[in-house]
Amino acid sequence: MNTRERFVRTLTGKPVDRVPFMKVFGGANAVLGHWENEYPGIRECIDELLQFEGQHRGWQCTPVNMDPSQPVPVEVLEDTETRVVRRRGDGTVEMIQKTGDYNRHDLDWPIKSMADWDRYKREHMQADDPSRFPGNWAELVEEYRHRDYPLQLTHRGVYGFCRNRMGDENLAYAFYDAPELVHDMMDYYTDMAIALWEKQVEDADFDLIECWEDMASRTGSMISPKTFREFMTPNYRRIADFAQQHGIEIILVDSDGYIEDLTELMREGGVTTLYPYEVQSLNDVARVRDRFPTVGCVGGLNKQAMAEGKEAIDREVARARTFIEKGRFIPGPDHFVLSDVTFANYRYFMEQLREVVLTTVPGNG
Repeated sequence: MNTRERFVRTLTGKPVDRVPFMKVFGGANAVLGHWENEYPGIRECIDELLQFEGQHRGWQCTPVNMDPSQPVPVEVLEDTETRVVRRRGDGTVEMIQKTGDYNRHDLDWPIKSMADWDRYKREHMQADDPSRFPGNWAELVEEYRHRDYPLQLTHRGVYGFCRNRMGDENLAYAFYDAPELVHDMMDYYTDMAIALWEKQVEDADFDLIECWEDMASRTGSMISPKTFREFMTPNYRRIADFAQQHGIEIILVDSDGYIEDLTELMREGGVTTLYPYEVQSLNDVARVRDRFPTVGCVGGLNKQAMAEGKEAIDREVARARTFIEKGRFIPGPDHFVLSDVTFANYRYFMEQLREVVLTTVPGNG
């Protein structure tokens, strides 16, 4: 089997020789800055060195622009020794700290009313904008036809798209004060996404649809089950219908925070797999697999073990073996590592995890 087959078969509960060994977070050849300082050139070869399988995180996305198009030039509002404040091309104002692990924060958002949204749609939400597809699309399609890695269609999130245009607090009020605005934003973005997917599936076949949500904190979902079912479930069912029509078996949702209870709501809407099940937010993959045996899990290992040393790493990696044996699980850190992790510890974690992956028979959950 190749990486593509292992990925799909693992997460859909089909027999498989082993699970794929994927980095899960970080992108191609991702490193921390101090790793490069200590080992010059590591950012050019870390994926090959650690023998990660697949591309990007393990699965790849197409370079079709699924975000708002036709942005205006970025405007720098402030630039000091410690931070930059700038207005992005769609009107979002962001602050970027020049040091630290958590270095980006939005300060203002472009959508505050239906009038703002109507203007935003006209200016930035054209599905037929030819610039959304890269100039080398034909060459990429040829590569995709011969690939051995999973390939995704991308959705910026039913909740996620709105939060990035309104902010979490403003969106929380809008569910009650301006529900027609929230419905239209969620529905319209999903319309646009499906229109762009239709063009892509004409040229290539796909293994998954990934939706970015980040709609939970350490205590759970940002919205109630009732609100989820009213605003989000209809759009997830549309996504699931598209997937079924085109033979795409995996609908993957990315959300930080405590997502165990959110898993039930996502499953109702047709989602098949979630990640990363952050340990710091008290998620437990063993519990998730028992509660939702037909839902796939990716990630689920405590990244902070890498900062604690080899004994902590050994304990965490040992958990991966038991999770793999339960089925429908691809192990990896529950997010990319922070600056307190040395390259030596990251390498040790990944090498030990690879050994577990290569020597563990997966269950058919």
